[in-house]
Amino acid sequence: MNEIEKLIQIMGRLPGLGPRSARRAVLHLMKKREALLQPLIGALGDVSANVRTCGTCGNLDATDPCAICRDAGRDGAMLCVVADVGDLWALERIGTYKGRYHVLGGVLSALDGIGPEQLSIAPLLRRVEDGSVREVILALGATVDGQTTAHYLADRLQPFNLAISRLAHGVPVGGELDYLDDGTLIQAMKARQKF
Repeated sequence: MNEIEKLIQIMGRLPGLGPRSARRAVLHLMKKREALLQPLIGALGDVSANVRTCGTCGNLDATDPCAICRDAGRDGAMLCVVADVGDLWALERIGTYKGRYHVLGGVLSALDGIGPEQLSIAPLLRRVEDGSVREVILALGATVDGQTTAHYLADRLQPFNLAISRLAHGVPVGGELDYLDDGTLIQAMKARQKF
Protein backbone atom coordinates (compact mmCIF):
# COMPACT_ATOMS: atom_id res chain seq x y z
CA MET A 1 0.00 0.00 0.00
CA ASN A 2 1.43 3.38 -0.93
CA GLU A 3 1.53 6.47 1.30
CA ILE A 4 -1.53 8.13 -0.25
CA GLU A 5 -3.71 5.02 0.13
CA LYS A 6 -2.54 4.67 3.74
CA LEU A 7 -3.52 8.29 4.45
CA ILE A 8 -6.91 7.77 2.78
CA GLN A 9 -7.55 4.70 4.93
CA ILE A 10 -6.63 6.55 8.13
CA MET A 11 -8.74 9.58 7.21
CA GLY A 12 -11.64 7.28 6.30
CA ARG A 13 -11.77 6.08 9.93
CA LEU A 14 -12.65 9.58 11.15
CA PRO A 15 -16.30 10.24 12.07
CA GLY A 16 -18.21 11.71 9.16
CA LEU A 17 -15.63 10.66 6.58
CA GLY A 18 -16.09 7.55 4.52
CA PRO A 19 -13.68 6.29 1.87
CA ARG A 20 -14.91 8.69 -0.82
CA SER A 21 -14.85 11.76 1.44
CA ALA A 22 -11.42 10.77 2.73
CA ARG A 23 -10.13 10.44 -0.85
CA ARG A 24 -11.43 13.94 -1.68
CA ALA A 25 -9.90 15.39 1.49
CA VAL A 26 -6.51 13.80 0.78
CA LEU A 27 -6.54 15.04 -2.82
CA HIS A 28 -7.35 18.54 -1.60
CA LEU A 29 -4.53 18.38 0.96
CA MET A 30 -2.10 17.22 -1.73
CA LYS A 31 -3.09 20.09 -4.04
CA LYS A 32 -2.60 22.62 -1.23
CA ARG A 33 0.53 21.21 0.41
CA GLU A 34 1.97 24.50 1.62
CA ALA A 35 -1.31 26.12 2.68
CA LEU A 36 -3.03 23.07 4.24
CA LEU A 37 -0.98 19.88 4.45
CA GLN A 38 2.12 21.26 6.17
CA PRO A 39 0.16 23.31 8.75
CA LEU A 40 -2.04 20.25 9.41
CA ILE A 41 1.01 18.07 10.02
CA GLY A 42 2.39 20.67 12.44
CA ALA A 43 -0.93 21.05 14.27
CA LEU A 44 -1.34 17.26 14.61
CA GLY A 45 2.19 16.99 16.03
CA ASP A 46 1.51 19.79 18.52
CA VAL A 47 -1.75 18.21 19.66
CA SER A 48 -0.15 14.80 20.00
CA ALA A 49 2.75 16.16 22.02
CA ASN A 50 0.97 18.71 24.21
CA VAL A 51 -2.72 17.98 24.72
CA ARG A 52 -3.70 15.81 27.66
CA THR A 53 -6.78 14.87 29.65
CA CYS A 54 -7.53 17.09 32.64
CA GLY A 55 -7.16 15.05 35.82
CA THR A 56 -9.98 17.00 37.47
CA CYS A 57 -12.80 17.16 34.93
CA GLY A 58 -11.73 15.06 31.92
CA ASN A 59 -11.55 17.94 29.41
CA LEU A 60 -8.76 18.07 26.82
CA ASP A 61 -6.24 20.89 27.18
CA ALA A 62 -2.52 21.62 27.05
CA THR A 63 -2.47 22.03 30.84
CA ASP A 64 -3.61 19.88 33.74
CA PRO A 65 -5.80 21.09 35.34
CA CYS A 66 -7.43 22.58 32.25
CA ALA A 67 -8.22 26.26 31.71
CA ILE A 68 -11.84 25.77 32.80
CA CYS A 69 -10.84 24.11 36.08
CA ARG A 70 -8.23 26.84 36.75
CA ASP A 71 -10.68 29.69 36.05
CA ALA A 72 -11.35 31.35 39.42
CA GLY A 73 -14.40 33.09 37.93
CA ARG A 74 -16.24 29.79 37.56
CA ASP A 75 -18.88 28.78 40.09
CA GLY A 76 -17.45 25.73 41.87
CA ALA A 77 -20.82 25.01 43.48
CA MET A 78 -22.28 24.01 40.09
CA LEU A 79 -21.10 20.85 38.34
CA CYS A 80 -22.33 19.95 34.86
CA VAL A 81 -21.96 16.25 34.03
CA VAL A 82 -21.52 15.43 30.33
CA ALA A 83 -20.88 12.19 28.48
CA ASP A 84 -17.98 13.33 26.28
CA VAL A 85 -15.61 16.24 25.73
CA GLY A 86 -17.59 17.21 22.61
CA ASP A 87 -20.62 17.83 24.82
CA LEU A 88 -18.53 20.06 27.10
CA TRP A 89 -17.31 22.03 24.09
CA ALA A 90 -20.89 22.42 22.82
CA LEU A 91 -21.99 23.90 26.15
CA GLU A 92 -18.95 26.17 26.25
CA ARG A 93 -19.73 27.36 22.73
CA ILE A 94 -23.05 28.87 23.85
CA GLY A 95 -21.26 30.76 26.63
CA THR A 96 -24.07 30.81 29.21
CA TYR A 97 -22.88 28.20 31.72
CA LYS A 98 -20.23 29.46 34.16
CA GLY A 99 -19.83 26.48 36.47
CA ARG A 100 -17.48 23.52 36.33
CA TYR A 101 -17.72 20.24 34.40
CA HIS A 102 -17.26 16.52 34.79
CA VAL A 103 -16.76 14.30 31.71
CA LEU A 104 -17.96 10.72 32.20
CA GLY A 105 -16.25 9.30 29.12
CA GLY A 106 -19.47 7.84 27.70
CA VAL A 107 -22.82 6.55 28.93
CA LEU A 108 -23.98 3.28 30.42
CA SER A 109 -24.77 0.75 27.70
CA ALA A 110 -25.53 -2.89 28.40
CA LEU A 111 -25.33 -3.70 24.67
CA ASP A 112 -21.83 -2.25 24.40
CA GLY A 113 -20.67 -3.67 27.72
CA ILE A 114 -20.22 -0.26 29.32
CA GLY A 115 -20.96 -0.35 33.02
CA PRO A 116 -20.30 2.12 35.84
CA GLU A 117 -16.71 0.85 36.18
CA GLN A 118 -15.87 1.96 32.62
CA LEU A 119 -17.05 5.53 33.25
CA SER A 120 -15.67 8.31 35.42
CA ILE A 121 -18.37 7.91 38.07
CA ALA A 122 -16.16 7.27 41.13
CA PRO A 123 -14.21 10.53 40.54
CA LEU A 124 -17.55 12.36 40.19
CA LEU A 125 -18.69 11.06 43.57
CA ARG A 126 -15.35 12.08 45.11
CA ARG A 127 -15.82 15.61 43.74
CA VAL A 128 -19.17 16.06 45.49
CA GLU A 129 -18.19 14.37 48.79
CA ASP A 130 -16.71 17.47 50.41
CA GLY A 131 -19.99 19.41 50.16
CA SER A 132 -18.69 22.30 48.04
CA VAL A 133 -20.92 21.30 45.10
CA ARG A 134 -24.53 22.40 45.63
CA GLU A 135 -26.01 21.48 42.22
CA VAL A 136 -25.24 18.77 39.70
CA ILE A 137 -26.65 19.27 36.21
CA LEU A 138 -27.01 16.02 34.28
CA ALA A 139 -26.43 17.18 30.69
CA LEU A 140 -26.76 13.79 29.05
CA GLY A 141 -28.38 12.93 25.74
CA ALA A 142 -32.07 12.14 25.44
CA THR A 143 -31.25 8.60 24.29
CA VAL A 144 -32.19 5.47 26.22
CA ASP A 145 -28.56 5.05 27.34
CA GLY A 146 -28.24 8.75 28.24
CA GLN A 147 -31.40 8.67 30.34
CA THR A 148 -30.40 5.37 31.98
CA THR A 149 -27.10 6.99 32.94
CA ALA A 150 -28.88 10.09 34.27
CA HIS A 151 -31.18 7.98 36.47
CA TYR A 152 -28.23 5.90 37.73
CA LEU A 153 -26.27 9.05 38.60
CA ALA A 154 -29.27 10.68 40.29
CA ASP A 155 -29.60 7.61 42.52
CA ARG A 156 -25.88 7.62 43.36
CA LEU A 157 -25.89 11.40 44.06
CA GLN A 158 -29.02 11.36 46.24
CA PRO A 159 -27.17 10.82 49.57
CA PHE A 160 -25.08 13.98 49.08
CA ASN A 161 -28.01 16.36 49.74
CA LEU A 162 -27.55 18.54 46.67
CA ALA A 163 -29.81 19.79 43.91
CA ILE A 164 -29.87 17.49 40.89
CA SER A 165 -31.22 18.84 37.62
CA ARG A 166 -31.16 17.88 33.97
CA LEU A 167 -31.37 19.71 30.69
CA ALA A 168 -34.85 20.36 29.36
CA HIS A 169 -36.12 18.08 26.61
CA GLY A 170 -38.74 18.84 24.02
CA VAL A 171 -39.44 21.01 21.02
CA PRO A 172 -36.26 22.67 19.70
CA VAL A 173 -36.25 26.38 18.91
CA GLY A 174 -37.46 26.73 15.34
CA GLY A 175 -38.84 23.20 15.33
CA GLU A 176 -42.16 22.45 13.68
CA LEU A 177 -44.35 19.91 15.44
CA ASP A 178 -45.15 18.01 12.26
CA TYR A 179 -41.46 17.13 11.76
CA LEU A 180 -40.67 15.99 15.31
CA ASP A 181 -40.52 12.36 16.35
CA ASP A 182 -43.09 10.97 18.77
CA GLY A 183 -40.65 10.69 21.67
CA THR A 184 -39.74 14.37 21.44
CA LEU A 185 -43.40 15.39 21.30
CA ILE A 186 -44.28 13.19 24.29
CA GLN A 187 -41.42 14.66 26.33
CA ALA A 188 -42.34 18.21 25.31
CA MET A 189 -45.94 17.65 26.42
CA LYS A 190 -44.88 16.14 29.76
CA ALA A 191 -42.37 18.93 30.46
CA ARG A 192 -44.68 21.77 29.46
CA GLN A 193 -44.33 25.04 31.39
CA LYS A 194 -46.78 27.67 32.52
CA PHE A 195 -47.04 30.50 29.98
